[in-house]
Amino acid sequence: MGQNNPLFEPIHGISLYDYSAANAKIANGVAVDIICGALGVEVPVWEDASQGWVQRMQEDADFVVISEMGTLFGQADQHPKLGHLQPAAGAGNTLQLERLATDRYFYEELCGARTAAYEAGLDGARWIQDNYGISLGDFQQVAMQWMEQQKDLSSEEITEYVDHMEAKRQEYAKRFADENGGNIADDVEF
Repeated sequence: MGQNNPLFEPIHGISLYDYSAANAKIANGVAVDIICGALGVEVPVWEDASQGWVQRMQEDADFVVISEMGTLFGQADQHPKLGHLQPAAGAGNTLQLERLATDRYFYEELCGARTAAYEAGLDGARWIQDNYGISLGDFQQVAMQWMEQQKDLSSEEITEYVDHMEAKRQEYAKRFADENGGNIADDVEF
């Protein structure tokens, strides 16, 4: 990227990479206010910078800004501040989200699956998003609800849920290991 080219100077602190990645995320349904929060700017600042980038692209007779934007747009998932952002779960997952909020065993199963995914070197939150359509934000909101309700449970009930989660973690760990040709540490001898 032409570092000395004034067309690539950030606008209100928003680089072309920020702008490109943000637009990729917006195109996938991430809300503008979430983007702004991740970038640490107010929405009006984003809107002004956004207009500035559009203007630069219109003034760029050589199309270098648009070309670079296309490249950076495709690298949105690697952006340090925006890469992890996922759209809020949509209508497609309403049933799964409702089940997560009302079925403690299902919630514990997904907790176990997420842990097993991370242990297998996968992104557990992404695995839940991909397989159940439940975003990390929605999952965490439900987790907070379950934690709040846990204060009213007996130690026997808590143990039952913890045991269920651990059994599911082991079940998913085996599944992920089978899918990936074994666990990373299987060939390590102590």
